[in-house]
Amino acid sequence: MRLVWQLLAVAAISLAGGWPMMAFGDDPWIAFAIGTATAVLAVVVYRWIVRLTERRPVVELAREGAVAKTGFGALIGAIMFALVILNIAFLGSYQVDGLGAPIGMIGLLGFMAAAAVTEELMFRGVLFRVVEQWAGTWIALTLTSVVFGLVHLGNENATLWGAIAIAIEAGGMLGAAYIATRNLWVPIGVHFGWNFAASAIFSTEVSGNGTPKGLLDAATSGNPLVSGGDFGPEGSLYAIGFGILLMLGFLWLAKRRGRIVPLRRAARAELLATLPR
Repeated sequence: MRLVWQLLAVAAISLAGGWPMMAFGDDPWIAFAIGTATAVLAVVVYRWIVRLTERRPVVELAREGAVAKTGFGALIGAIMFALVILNIAFLGSYQVDGLGAPIGMIGLLGFMAAAAVTEELMFRGVLFRVVEQWAGTWIALTLTSVVFGLVHLGNENATLWGAIAIAIEAGGMLGAAYIATRNLWVPIGVHFGWNFAASAIFSTEVSGNGTPKGLLDAATSGNPLVSGGDFGPEGSLYAIGFGILLMLGFLWLAKRRGRIVPLRRAARAELLATLPR
């Protein structure tokens, strides 16, 4: 039951910020204000609902080191996307024609902050964490990665391949970041850094959302397996490759730190009882 209440609480904040963002998002300053407020409020609500339904303290969102951990994650995400773009550009599938809409970076900053925070709270903070307690790390990582990919099928330019790519590169990578660090600040930072670099700096499509232009007037073209097609560079084989490498790095670190949770014997018996014979 706590899973339901926690998911509903964070989803409600996400929707509360999403509707005015769609209505007034053309103004970058309003988009920035709404997005930032949504991100902050989501953290406050998450802390409140976890304390109310589960436990104190909320260690995965501890205030100590929050800024440094988020910044570190954002740097990783931005560098990773830059490497993806460099490889796509090397094959001629990404071209820059000058400056795009630098003022648009402000609105995208707020929008991507809201997206990163609310999605990480829902998928890693609630869904992954609760499933892991019952079924262990590997089942939780697999399940949440698949669900994370599937929810992106609702985006404007979504494709099945794009959803599969998101499940592998983002669901796996962000889940592994949480496993290795046992805090939500690092995956929030990675998620934000990746999305902000993709949209606000390199002006590419993000998860097939119909993302507006950012700093550069740029476009992708060519083979969708290289460029990602209409879904954006997240559908590129380069993004999948770099995402897998980062996921494996985080999982190696998690294993060294002893943070892999095994499938408990009782839970395993319960799980096997539900499977078809």
